[in-house]
Amino acid sequence: QAQLVESGGGWIQTGGSLRLACVASERTFSFDRYAMGWFRQAPGKEREFVASISWNGFRLYYADSVKGRSTISRDNAKNTVYLQMNSLKPEDTAVYYCAGGGAPDSKTYRAWAYWGQGTQVTVSS
Repeated sequence: QAQLVESGGGWIQTGGSLRLACVASERTFSFDRYAMGWFRQAPGKEREFVASISWNGFRLYYADSVKGRSTISRDNAKNTVYLQMNSLKPEDTAVYYCAGGGAPDSKTYRAWAYWGQGTQVTVSS
């Protein structure tokens, strides 16, 4: 069972920036073989795609809602994937989940096999 651990969430004002990180356990997950993604889920809503990156970092995908404001990246030497979010809006408030094992262009959460426990991001107006 893969272990993915997110960090970097918190409370921030509108217009601010956050950098989320997700570290994969080397013992249970061959990080550099898998595409990685970020999803988010707001209260009462379905989990939605945010961004994803191929195993080698060459292909990047973003939801329209964050395109131009967010950057996904990865460091395979550190088994870590990042999500830099800028110009945050109240509608970005959600629990952000790291995911692994899906196709890099898959925007459906059901297509991803491995999940972290999530980190809360709250953007105040």
